[in-house]
Amino acid sequence: MFQPKATRSALRAAAKLSRKAPALMTRSHFIKYFLTGLGTAAILSACENSGSNTSSTSKGNSQTATAGKTIKVATEPAFAPFESKGSGNELVGFDIDLIKAVGQAAGSTIEFQSLPFDGMIPALQANTVDAAVSAITITPERAQTISFSRPYFKAGLAIAVRQDNTTITNLDSLKGKKIAVQIGTTGSKKAKSISGAQVREFDSTPLALQELANGNVDAVINDAPVTLDAIKSGNIKGLKVVGQLLTEEYYGIALPKNSPNLNAINTALAKIISDGTYAQIYKKWFNAEAPKLPETAPASSS
Repeated sequence: MFQPKATRSALRAAAKLSRKAPALMTRSHFIKYFLTGLGTAAILSACENSGSNTSSTSKGNSQTATAGKTIKVATEPAFAPFESKGSGNELVGFDIDLIKAVGQAAGSTIEFQSLPFDGMIPALQANTVDAAVSAITITPERAQTISFSRPYFKAGLAIAVRQDNTTITNLDSLKGKKIAVQIGTTGSKKAKSISGAQVREFDSTPLALQELANGNVDAVINDAPVTLDAIKSGNIKGLKVVGQLLTEEYYGIALPKNSPNLNAINTALAKIISDGTYAQIYKKWFNAEAPKLPETAPASSS
């Protein structure tokens, strides 16, 4: 997908939009949900959500708006299990399978463009890509400049620390601590709201988690499914998730503001949810039954 010759720093400057919101999940319940495939409807909750206006469709557009078209989709392949590169350097993950299924349902061909996460919103604003799918939280702030599809995933933020850490157990205990985050994310926004915290931003979540494993920071705030996947897979060792989930959020497919493709994308999403395709993809990546999703992201307070 795209990207004119804008510099990465310019993209970052234009993309300071993030995620957030409180939740009631305990760590044990969340881990049980992801690692055993039980309790699906009760657990995946976490970042800042938007009001119902964030996933509204463009009136007058029909599914035929995308039929036969190639849709350029931005993604950052460093956020397993949602998007990463397989052994053959091919794109794999929940988001990848999802958008391919959406494209098929809409009668379109999906063409991927790898971009840094903080470069996606500027790319959508510049109309150099048609969409972006990269575990992007629907927020009112982001919805001011881009459009979102209906929610396709319910998730949340979690705190990760080293396994030998016994002092950090919740959000309050992060005051004055060194916290690693991925730039441009809701985790970054949440960390910056903590009193006295020293926030270090990294280009990707694996880099932030590795900084924690190396002992250079006290904690990482990041999307819970991704952090748990990194711990479970053993890609980054010696870490654990503590406390309650910090937020409740929903991911959406991001598009340029008032995109003519929005209604077709929503129609295709509704189709794969109703015909069981979505449930199959969810089961494949999370070994759990897919939760029921709202048609719009519920508003929440932080």
